[in-house]
Amino acid sequence: MKSKSRKKGPVTAKKISFDGISFASGLEKFMYKSLKDAKIEFRYEGESFELLPSFSFKNECYERQSNGKGDFINRGDKKVLNIKYTPDFIGDDFIIETKGRANESFPLRWKMFKYLMHLMNDKRTLYKPQNQNECKEVVELILEKRANGRKKSNNNKS
Repeated sequence: MKSKSRKKGPVTAKKISFDGISFASGLEKFMYKSLKDAKIEFRYEGESFELLPSFSFKNECYERQSNGKGDFINRGDKKVLNIKYTPDFIGDDFIIETKGRANESFPLRWKMFKYLMHLMNDKRTLYKPQNQNECKEVVELILEKRANGRKKSNNNKS
């Protein structure tokens, strides 16, 4: 009889080194190689975005530590740190976040990032591939979009 394996906490991807870069997952490495093979210029983790600035919280606040440990005491009147987000790959016209399986906090961070892009009127296309086939599709979409952009600009010159 097989025993069911129990879930053992959050998903942890294997860190992988390639080209002198330490990637957080095999999917990131695959996306890196795919972009490089297609000769698409990009930066790996090249820019961070502040989704929420830090602030001083002056009120009383009774709680345990954020990890659920410690005593239930007043932990207010402190500085609350900012929330940042660093996408995996950034190009002039795209941002890619490779996510095999998202952790608990990622969907909220992703939604906040989209809102920031909206506020900044940033027109870059966002991609969030979750497997190797989707990574290949992202490369095709970027190349196709760029080819269509060149066709339009050539037609406008005529």
